[in-house]
Amino acid sequence: MIEKSLSRSSAILLASLLTLSACQNRRVEESAEVSSTAKEPGSTKAPSAREASVAPKLFGAAIEGRESSSLAEVLRAPEPFVGKKLLVEGEVRRACSRKGCWMELATAVDPAAPGLRVTFLDYGFFVPTNSAGSHARVEGQIEVKEVSKAHVDHLESEGATFSNKLPSGAAKEIRFIAMGVELSRG
Repeated sequence: MIEKSLSRSSAILLASLLTLSACQNRRVEESAEVSSTAKEPGSTKAPSAREASVAPKLFGAAIEGRESSSLAEVLRAPEPFVGKKLLVEGEVRRACSRKGCWMELATAVDPAAPGLRVTFLDYGFFVPTNSAGSHARVEGQIEVKEVSKAHVDHLESEGATFSNKLPSGAAKEIRFIAMGVELSRG
């Protein structure tokens, strides 16, 4: 009877120690993850809670270290940029409300500011549906395309707007096909 009670106590103690150890390891991993994404290169200082919360989140492929093109310039005259890989930055004005399969990137959050729709290469990744209000760095290619009335209707049902609607209900659109997106709030 004493042996049975002792082995039961030992089992409980062992389970408790393993659980505690797992929790400790998880905290160390989480701390290392935050530190590796939020610190300045070469810094040994741990990030503050605010710094960790504004660290950019990456979706899709990593953004290369290229210089960004002006979103306003791309929107003014998109033709020279069509088919070329580029990086643009802007404000996320809205995103697909169903699954995050597109977002609208604009020069400002003001609804009157110029903007374009960002879709994701080969439907390969999505952004959070609550991305509106984020700052985005987006790498990919510009495309100028006529969108069918059915597709316009579909996108509008998800919260999209079109400023260049044609009388047929179709729309001419400047679109950015993203390979990678970095979103940050701050």
